[in-house]
Amino acid sequence: MTQYHFVAASEAFLTVEEPLDEVLRERVRHYGETGKAIDFWLVKRPAFLEAPELASAAAGVPRPAAAVVSTDAKFIEFLKLRLEFVARGSFEAPSPAIADALASVG
Repeated sequence: MTQYHFVAASEAFLTVEEPLDEVLRERVRHYGETGKAIDFWLVKRPAFLEAPELASAAAGVPRPAAAVVSTDAKFIEFLKLRLEFVARGSFEAPSPAIADALASVG
């Protein structure tokens, strides 16, 4: 299993109200320059938020939701500080409750 970290908020907040695309583009550019593999993803309507073990973190996330998921805990910590009004958490996948860390619902 892999440990994933995330920040989640309403889809409108992450994709319209906040300049998240700028942050992610800069991160992709930096990774390209340093030869690092991409370890983060923007997931619209993330299925993992429906997992029972994430109920407390997911409860405050308006639907439809979106999340940035990463295997890099420090990047998610940076996003939490940068975006402020997001839920933050982590989970392991694949697991019985979360088969695919990057799956969407609907």
